[in-house]
Amino acid sequence: MSPSATVRFAVDPAPDGLAFVQDLMNTVSAARPRARDLLADPGEARAWLDQAPAQWNRTTGAHMAHIELGHRDVEELRPFRDDLRRAAAHGRDGVLPPRHTAGVAMLFGGSGEVRPEPRGTGWRRVAAPAPIEVFQAQRAGTWQRLKLCRNDRCGTAFFDRSRNTSGVWHDVRVCGNAANLRAYRARQRAVNAP
Repeated sequence: MSPSATVRFAVDPAPDGLAFVQDLMNTVSAARPRARDLLADPGEARAWLDQAPAQWNRTTGAHMAHIELGHRDVEELRPFRDDLRRAAAHGRDGVLPPRHTAGVAMLFGGSGEVRPEPRGTGWRRVAAPAPIEVFQAQRAGTWQRLKLCRNDRCGTAFFDRSRNTSGVWHDVRVCGNAANLRAYRARQRAVNAP
């Protein structure tokens, strides 16, 4: 089963648990034509949540049970998502404002392994895997590969699989060609201006 928010933009999911972060980032209204915001209201958010946590559970072995979301939860989850997007687009340090903290417990398994377990309720429970996965991606050196498409009309979150981490478009054929064509036309207008 694929993460629903990411697949709607025809983008491959990031590896492992980072796919959850990418999927949360891709709940935004993005691309052309504009896809709907999957966190627009509790009903839309619940439809996304029916799939996304199950994917994270399978990928990480953690357990995030059914989560109830009300209007207030959705109103808090959207700014959290937007901060994640800003962190991916700019700072790369993944530091989120203090109001965006999510509870996480570190549990010891039967064979001594330690695994993170989301805590809290509502939006905090949904958000809890994100800092876990950003931290692990930073440690693994993969966080810098989770990017936002440079096409300002798009903004889709994608995992850059290029050898030298130089990708800037979620799809070169769609966004790259369109941006290059706009730049070419602007240069031609400048050259031909009186």
